[in-house]
Amino acid sequence: MGYRIAVGTVGSGLWVSYDAGGKFRHIPRGVDAESNCRALAVSPHQPGELLAAVDRVGVFRSDDNGGEWRPIGTPIPSDIWSLAFDPNDPDRIFVGTRPGVYRSTDRGETFHELTTSIPERCPIGVPRTTNVVVDPSDSSRVWASVEVAGLHRSDDGGDTWTSIGRLGPSEFHEDVHGFTLRAAGDATQLLVTSPYGVARSDDDGATWSWREFDAFPGTKSGIAYSRCVRAPWNDGTVIVCVGDYIPGGVGALEVSRDGGETWKRTDLPTKPNSTMYWLAVHDDLPGVVVATSVFGQVYVSEDHAHTWRKLDREFGEIRAVCISPD
Repeated sequence: MGYRIAVGTVGSGLWVSYDAGGKFRHIPRGVDAESNCRALAVSPHQPGELLAAVDRVGVFRSDDNGGEWRPIGTPIPSDIWSLAFDPNDPDRIFVGTRPGVYRSTDRGETFHELTTSIPERCPIGVPRTTNVVVDPSDSSRVWASVEVAGLHRSDDGGDTWTSIGRLGPSEFHEDVHGFTLRAAGDATQLLVTSPYGVARSDDDGATWSWREFDAFPGTKSGIAYSRCVRAPWNDGTVIVCVGDYIPGGVGALEVSRDGGETWKRTDLPTKPNSTMYWLAVHDDLPGVVVATSVFGQVYVSEDHAHTWRKLDREFGEIRAVCISPD
């Protein structure tokens, strides 16, 4: 199968592989080669359309699957931590910032900052919107996860927002790094991650069931600090990136095959050099998943996360990754 991998970094911009990770090209034009690119997104509407974010600049678009890039829309003078397409409306794009959320309703021609329930300050300073997710079954429902300010929801497409409230016993259970929706029969489960593992809600966020992963032997943190979560193939598989801290000195992947009831730490061919941070999947690439560590390692599985290979190419600091079919 043919696919491309795009990697967003802190300090060295955007890189794209056109051969499933064999070689990478540093994007030299459009996106500043020394910029911070913390967020990427692949359009579910138009093949070959990708978005990339650059801190304190805004959003860039490629229409040729990562070859050429150009800035779009209104400049966004904030650090950008997440990007999301509305899967049902090609004109709506969401941008998660530090802090807050922007929205475009004209396919990226303009972006407008929304009034949300995300606070201006949190225990670590300024909150970061780590994920924006539009419910594929109902575009009026939009979710935003925030570090360190919990989970927020809009029921009118982003016009108004409310906080879900407390997710766990401590304020750092509100330190939400990963968020995804998982179809479970006729219901939708919510999955979040924090420094204390992964939590699942079966009642739209009213209650949460937490699962802490085993700590890493020989490290001082005593936790498996959790980052990205994905439930990609509607077969019960859930994948969580973990590590001893952030950026940490070691990482791993936790995989469940039964919707999060039981978990197993996956064997990777090379020990990660830091916390595993981000995951990339695509509906048209069943079984393919790319996982990255904070400090530049890239791992690829093409058999539903059963076996992995590590790419030879490494980067400085990775914050985002996406994959798209050729």
